[in-house]
Amino acid sequence: MITLPVPAKYPAGKTAIAPSILSADLLNLGEKIKQAQEAGADWLHIDIMDGLFVPNLSFGPATVKAIDGFAGLAQDVHLMVENPADFIEPFIKAGASSLTLHIESKGDLKKLLEDVKAHGLKCGVSIKPDTPVKELMPFADLIDLILVMSVYPGFGGQKFLPSSPAQISAVRDIITQTGRPVWLEVDGGINAETASAAVKAGADALVAGNAVFGQSDIKKALSDIRAAAETSI
Repeated sequence: MITLPVPAKYPAGKTAIAPSILSADLLNLGEKIKQAQEAGADWLHIDIMDGLFVPNLSFGPATVKAIDGFAGLAQDVHLMVENPADFIEPFIKAGASSLTLHIESKGDLKKLLEDVKAHGLKCGVSIKPDTPVKELMPFADLIDLILVMSVYPGFGGQKFLPSSPAQISAVRDIITQTGRPVWLEVDGGINAETASAAVKAGADALVAGNAVFGQSDIKKALSDIRAAAETSI
């Protein structure tokens, strides 16, 4: 297991770029991850879908275990699942660096997050576009990452929602109030054009799928996103 880093500068520092393997060529996943790592990716984003919480299926613990033994990158495992309690132990054992749970999922979220932390992992909470940010408050002093979905979760390739900057900004205010180094990560429709809007609103970590793995030149694609983000800090 590789540890997820803490923000380099609080409250908003050098932007981290986390390519999402959901958009990678699965027949050549190892090679694509290697290219992303060599291009300067900060960590990998692993979307786990159960076909219930979202209408899609994706990866399991075996994928995370394989990546943990292959790549020198942390893995932020995003549990888009109805019952996260069923998934936490398998992904911890597989080598996840952090587990991000949805605030809209079932179960005692605080207890589940505490369980993740007790195993030495970072933990995060994700919110959908229509979820009020005030629902994050009970967990703000516990979590290491807040993931704002800038699309409706379940499928890659969607467009960045115009309402996202306002939600990102409101989440940044919550993080600032805690006085803690919490990542504000944004996932959905991130590319060289939308990265700027996300960072200006307060994001310091960006998940990019098609904008990285859907391009023929992964190094240039990642570089373009980073340049757009860092000129907006």
